[in-house]
Amino acid sequence: MNIAITHDYLNQFGGAERVLETFSEMYPEAPIYSLFYDKDSMNGRFAGRVVKTSFLDNGFIRKRHRAFIPLMPLAARSINLGDGYDVVISNSVGFGKAMRHKGARHIFYCNALLRYAWDPKTHLKDFLPEPLYTLSRPATWAMKQWDRKTGRKPDIIISNSEYTRERVAKFYGRDSDVIYPPVDTDFFCPDKEIKKEYYLAIGRFIPYKKFDIVVKAFNELDLPVKIVGDGREYERLKFIAKSPRIEFTGFVHDPEKLRELYRGAKAFLFPQIEDFGLVAAEALACGAPVIGFNAAGAKEMVTDGENGILFNEQSPEALIDAVSKFEKINFNPTVVSAGSQKFSRKEFEKRMRFIVGE
Repeated sequence: MNIAITHDYLNQFGGAERVLETFSEMYPEAPIYSLFYDKDSMNGRFAGRVVKTSFLDNGFIRKRHRAFIPLMPLAARSINLGDGYDVVISNSVGFGKAMRHKGARHIFYCNALLRYAWDPKTHLKDFLPEPLYTLSRPATWAMKQWDRKTGRKPDIIISNSEYTRERVAKFYGRDSDVIYPPVDTDFFCPDKEIKKEYYLAIGRFIPYKKFDIVVKAFNELDLPVKIVGDGREYERLKFIAKSPRIEFTGFVHDPEKLRELYRGAKAFLFPQIEDFGLVAAEALACGAPVIGFNAAGAKEMVTDGENGILFNEQSPEALIDAVSKFEKINFNPTVVSAGSQKFSRKEFEKRMRFIVGE
């Protein structure tokens, strides 16, 4: 069976790229098509596997890709996979699913809907000045129509969460099955010998991730917290961090070091709205309870008082209250970890291989 994999763009390594890594290991002969590929930003991942990119693939655009969002639908359609594949797997949030092909069965693994179209206040307004954001509204409307149209073309849609499934139904008018993103639960597992000494947050420093809530809360709490990641909000976050117990570590790419961080965390902080949230699932697998905002992915993963704490407002005050509540409860890492088996890579591979085999 000839299989191809499409992906939106490869200039940052987040949850969708980790799913892509699993697909690429499941199907090692499958070529990858992407709008652009930055080998250095990806730390060499997928080198030799990316066979075709679009006219947007140059260094200037890779570093400023958000400015070129209006061109991405055209760039996606410019990539033609031809008629040599039996199955095309699109691991995408929007653009990758629109690449052209002929004769193949198309499986769209939806990590999220196209946020620039459906959530512009969150995902466009954070980097566009107000006049440009206002002017972008016609383009946003056009992108919604394009995304809805291309979302109706795949033969099968797989959603990464119930939250995403609801959005697929609402915006595409399509039903979809849910297969949670893969967590290597054999690797990410508790270690009872490691002492829990700090709180932990991980991700890219962009506004919707709400790291400013974490910083402001822990300025007041004066408890140790490690913030792992980097991004365009780094300088602002460093500036507002007043407590000496707030530590910025930079990105951690080594899986063993990442596992060590999860295992040593008293709790994992998750104040954002994510369609799923792979880092939170990995933290749970390592026995770290999640303190998360009560919506979307966190709401699906966390049972309040059992494997974490949920809070109902994205504010420092709400997070402070949740941490204070957490401090009064003893969580069993084994119990916390047990529920993560539904996110296991084995389950993901079994279900995806069945669908591809059909």
